[in-house]
Amino acid sequence: MTIKLVVIGGGSSYTPEIIEGIILRHRSFPVTEIVLVDIEEGKQKLEIVGQLAKRMIEKSNKPIKLSWTLDRKEALKQADFVSTQIRVGGLTARSKDERIPLQHGYIGQETNGAGGIFKALRTIPVLLELARDVHEICPQAWVINFTNPAGIVTEALLKHSPHKKVIGVCNIPYNMRYSTAEILNTKPENVMIEFIGLNHYVFGRKVFVNGVDYTSEVLTKVSQGLDYSPANIVNLGWSKTFIEATSLLPNPYHQYYFQTAAMLKKDQQALEENGSRAEVVRRLEKSLFELYKNPDLCDKPKELEERGGAFYSDVACSLMDSIYNNKADIQTVNTLNKGAIPELPEDSVIEVNSVITKNGPQPITVGALPNSVKGHIYQMKACEELVIRASMTGHYKDAYLAMVMNPLIGDEVDSKTLLDALLEAHKDYLPQF
Repeated sequence: MTIKLVVIGGGSSYTPEIIEGIILRHRSFPVTEIVLVDIEEGKQKLEIVGQLAKRMIEKSNKPIKLSWTLDRKEALKQADFVSTQIRVGGLTARSKDERIPLQHGYIGQETNGAGGIFKALRTIPVLLELARDVHEICPQAWVINFTNPAGIVTEALLKHSPHKKVIGVCNIPYNMRYSTAEILNTKPENVMIEFIGLNHYVFGRKVFVNGVDYTSEVLTKVSQGLDYSPANIVNLGWSKTFIEATSLLPNPYHQYYFQTAAMLKKDQQALEENGSRAEVVRRLEKSLFELYKNPDLCDKPKELEERGGAFYSDVACSLMDSIYNNKADIQTVNTLNKGAIPELPEDSVIEVNSVITKNGPQPITVGALPNSVKGHIYQMKACEELVIRASMTGHYKDAYLAMVMNPLIGDEVDSKTLLDALLEAHKDYLPQF
């Protein structure tokens, strides 16, 4: 029995986390071959990461064949799992997504607001091409997408590519469980959160520890200012009034939507003092790759956890393990709604607890959206659909509508200003326009 994993974006600084995840699970998920794939611009990083991954596997003494290549189609042959972690335009494009909106007085963030829209517009066509290759070359393979914005990208692939074995993952539900466990002084595996909503817009409706409802205790502690944000989001805390009124556990990205003015001020200040988040990440990545070059390094360095997306790869490895073993355990993924939230279309992608089987995720019905946030989730889903349409058509008016309908933009004049500035900045990566 062979299991082949192909990592698209193999030169990413996150890749050692995938390698570690595969090594740690090798008894239950005995991967026999890993191929790391990247593009010409990522060749140097791919070589560095490949050599580190090779040392990690050799140290583990696991029988895993490792290679790295720029030939994606060759790599995909006989693949069982394909993970995607790409950034079209690299950190330079991310910096534009952050800087340009901030300079116009709007949230500048890589997966929310104008920046998130443009990351999706650049990414969706590239991953649709990959999905077509997967469907043709290795139709049996599961595509595990953790390229952001994960929910929008996953919905685009499921709706517009021939390949339907696609699942999106995000580290935010994992972080929320992990941080909730710290708040309650218990282990993350003891915590179960009932999630409802969309990627980067998901709420925790109930919190259970070993089956016992601890929702009120957690909400009380969060309203008292306890921090549970990942490294890339400044925590401002939540007011007691907001938490009590919604009776929901917000995720860290909700600060952009419900504390917009304060977050904008913080991010503009950070831009002046330290540069954009992309520029901070560039410096962090430079130090990470210097570590990766060390021929004596045979493990994932602790410093990787300073990246905001840390633990994405662990989530992805757990998902692949569960599919392979038909575990029927519960994990939080981005998948088709299928009636789990009755107010949203069946073919919408939502972020939801699902039973993971060899046939993929079976979403667990969560019922009606809470009235306190129903309107917000409707608007976000409508905006996501507009972004996907714009990415497919390349029509200016579709992209403009996506900007106008995004809750972090809204202004009809500034939407055009931002759209024009970002279209010009990213024209090399937006051939559909």
